[in-house]
Amino acid sequence: MDIDAFVSAHKPTWDRLETLVRHRGSLSGPEVDEMVDLYQRVATHLSIVRSGSDQLLVGRLSALVARARSAVTGTHTPAWREFIRFFAVSFPVVAYRARWWWAVTAALFLVVSTVVGAWVARNPDVQAAIAGPEQIKQLVEHDFADYYSEHPAAGFAGQVWLNNAWVSMQVIATSVLLGIPIPYILWENAANVGVAGGLMASRDRLDIFFGLITPHGLLELTAVFLAAAVGMRLGWAAIDPGPRKRTEALAEQGRAVVSVALGLVVVLLVSGLIEAMVTPSPLPTWARVGIGVIAEGAFLAYVVIFGRRASRANETGDLERAPDVAPSN
Repeated sequence: MDIDAFVSAHKPTWDRLETLVRHRGSLSGPEVDEMVDLYQRVATHLSIVRSGSDQLLVGRLSALVARARSAVTGTHTPAWREFIRFFAVSFPVVAYRARWWWAVTAALFLVVSTVVGAWVARNPDVQAAIAGPEQIKQLVEHDFADYYSEHPAAGFAGQVWLNNAWVSMQVIATSVLLGIPIPYILWENAANVGVAGGLMASRDRLDIFFGLITPHGLLELTAVFLAAAVGMRLGWAAIDPGPRKRTEALAEQGRAVVSVALGLVVVLLVSGLIEAMVTPSPLPTWARVGIGVIAEGAFLAYVVIFGRRASRANETGDLERAPDVAPSN
């Protein structure tokens, strides 16, 4: 093979590819397509000249092909960038997009808890069916408050975190059943909260009930509501997938459920720390409740600010290259 003739014939192609690679960050769509085509052609040229003896040419083309391959295939995103993107975009935008499901879930939970609590508080027969007078007295005067202070804070925080995570993971796990069991799980938890509140109210201890449950309960229940919201949205995606194929809608919402599950690990950790260290602390009630309100407000502000910004940028929180979505023009 005449190397000089080969170089003369293909040098413009190599130079053009080098130019495109150098300016890869500002290429138009057609220029990207051109770069891919030239990369494939120059890779073929490299395989041809490898059999020759011009090592300088082989080295030049090898370097050009390597740079072009990097430009075409993209480089791996560093782990720290993925971490930042998850908490700045993926998690908050998924939570923000589920905000109406989230709000309705919270409202229904509170209605059920209030109705059950009022029913228990006003009916001695219902209280008697739940427990005997001595048992209720023990619960109201000792057990309810002692629960938060009978264990060392560090160990209790871990125990609470695992318990809260278990409840939320139950809700999330039922997403594979299209969220059908989620209303029952929420009903069960709402009824338990209502029964406890009703028994405390029947003995004029409602101030203690709210003073102990509010600091950590705001954030804890918010996490459960969010998990339930995205789980039920998954079920709704099977009924109404919108303009997409049902499989694509389910896959996207399934990945959203996973994003929420990962994000709630941190939220529930904060809730567990508050329950272990703030709820049983000697701080006045207003201070303990205030800490809970601040934590809740900070989380909601985080979701609204970051989630709305990401939503306006047309982010969905989904994978940037989801395997089940075919690109189209």
